[in-house]
Amino acid sequence: MAERIGAEKLAREDGFLYYLGKDGYVWRTPMKTNPRGRKAKVGSEKVERKEGFLYFIDKAGYVARAKMNRKGRK
Repeated sequence: MAERIGAEKLAREDGFLYYLGKDGYVWRTPMKTNPRGRKAKVGSEKVERKEGFLYFIDKAGYVARAKMNRKGRK
């Protein structure tokens, strides 16, 4: 089960992929089907990452995390 981490709600646009970068900010990059657009930082909220969690943007537009199931591997 995922838990919501971020307090900032992000508005999504069609044709872009949203992800949490290594720097802790949310970024967007154009999909292959989107000929226009550039990579850009979207959110102003910085998220501290912890090992063993998968970070993503949920359907509501908030940053969320879920514990990774690694079947005994580190």
